[in-house]
Amino acid sequence: MFANIKMVLIDLSGTIHIENKQIPGAVVALERLREKKTRVKFVTNTTKESKRVLLDRLHHIGFQVTADEVFTSLTAARNLVASRGLSPLLLVDDKALEDFKGLPEGPTNAVVVGLAPDKFQYGCLNEAFRLILDGAPLIAIHKARYYKQLDGLALGPGPFVTGLEYAADCKAEVVGKPEAAFFLSAIEGMDVRPEECLMIGDDARDDVVGAVNAGMQGVLVRTGKYRPGDENKLPSGTQVVDSFPHAVDLLLDS
Repeated sequence: MFANIKMVLIDLSGTIHIENKQIPGAVVALERLREKKTRVKFVTNTTKESKRVLLDRLHHIGFQVTADEVFTSLTAARNLVASRGLSPLLLVDDKALEDFKGLPEGPTNAVVVGLAPDKFQYGCLNEAFRLILDGAPLIAIHKARYYKQLDGLALGPGPFVTGLEYAADCKAEVVGKPEAAFFLSAIEGMDVRPEECLMIGDDARDDVVGAVNAGMQGVLVRTGKYRPGDENKLPSGTQVVDSFPHAVDLLLDS
């Protein structure tokens, strides 16, 4: 079913963990995948915490993950901003700010939006709006509609990015999933072709359809932000399973 898969790309929040709890069986399933010498890469749109804090969280849960195995939309956004020499207004959570250290200092000339509940209030959004009207580019780390918390679904940054687009009559540049460039950047230098990669995630659009559009294969899991009917958003023939351990079973049985 999944012939010639050389690398598995794995979403994090909602797929192998929710906040500080693993999806049942996910730690063992990841170990089983590694035992088969399958290379893995963790690709995430998580912007509420820096890569260092995210790694600490994963280690605390019990996942054996190294820094070079994690590719975040924060990393992609920082690389983009740095390459253009921008000095942005950062609407991101304070726990994510360390991933933007070392950027050029100067007049604020861009707006970068991630998941930042404490900054999605009138004053901060109005400052961003005025900068965009003056010509600053609007850069969305991602535009997820919602994500999964332990107590239920919660708004993602997408609605707030869309509000700024509407108010300023502009279009945001999206950096993270589901952009094909994000997936291709994650495997850059790995000596693997897109068609040899399998993406496992809980978001039909951002994880699975995004990966398929990048030339990869995808599996949707019914955990995290999954909602009944998400299957209808997928390309014909895409696999849907109950959880990450079931996805690993499917791959190893192929």
